[in-house]
Amino acid sequence: MKNILTLFIFFFLCKTYGQFVKEHGQLRVSGTQLVDQSGKALVLRGLSFGWHSYWPQFYNKKAVAWLKKDFSCTVVRAAMGVEQGDLSYIKDPVFATSKVEAVVDGAIKSDIYVIIDWHSHNINLEEAKRFFDKMSKKYGKYANVIYEVFNEPDEESWADVKAYSETVINIIRKNDPDNIILVGSPRWDQDIHLPAADPIKNQTNLMYTMHFYAGTHGKWLRDRTDEAIESGLPVFISECAGMEATGDGPLNLTAWQEYIDWMESRKLSWITWSVSSKEETCSILKASASSEGNWKDSDLKESGLRVREFLRKFNGKN
Repeated sequence: MKNILTLFIFFFLCKTYGQFVKEHGQLRVSGTQLVDQSGKALVLRGLSFGWHSYWPQFYNKKAVAWLKKDFSCTVVRAAMGVEQGDLSYIKDPVFATSKVEAVVDGAIKSDIYVIIDWHSHNINLEEAKRFFDKMSKKYGKYANVIYEVFNEPDEESWADVKAYSETVINIIRKNDPDNIILVGSPRWDQDIHLPAADPIKNQTNLMYTMHFYAGTHGKWLRDRTDEAIESGLPVFISECAGMEATGDGPLNLTAWQEYIDWMESRKLSWITWSVSSKEETCSILKASASSEGNWKDSDLKESGLRVREFLRKFNGKN
């Protein structure tokens, strides 16, 4: 009887924690909602790695596995630095691509979803076309993969972002007709009302990104996003956190909780920034943290401890 009970617990845990993508499968957009292969509304919650060009040591399969095991992540985001740093994609595309591939391979092995994030504030069209052509050819057959084609456009107009995104989307869709594609919004993903007024046409399974930092962005951004959703725009919160938009300053726990409650009430997927060890509030790790996970509480900053609480609490609902 004891052996039977042990086997039951083992298989229960495998289903609960070990087979997330196998359970939910191919994602799609239905109306404004992300849904799984059975058409059930799905909320993805997880963490974004910091810029690969500054913290490449964390871009490995073991770190991904730990984020799933200890933080209960159902999705991770590989933020490939396009321009910044000596190891950026522009300066070393082979190294940059290898770091993204390590995270994607880790997510596939751990059976969670993964965002391939073109982490740039500027338009680099030819480089983006080459990168996403390669990634979609290699990983398009995996239901785990989500593409984020432009992280936080800053001063670009929506017309420019839209034209760029349409070109990159067409490149991806030649190789991968189904997986979700995330499209950025101007002014660091706050001007979500602009794509709401003029969305990309003749494409499926697109979502548009809004980013917030709760210490800076108040209710006005939630109201703006609500209006975009009500107009029919599917929204994905691909980067957020509880401090100021600089990534530093004190955590505003009240404002952060308001955003968490808002996202949960609207079934919006959300990713917190970031798995890195910089001396700033938003980097969840202290310098003592191993590159491969197995982090003790003493290795985590307050932001890391808090987001782990959120993820453990809410991902139990999936």
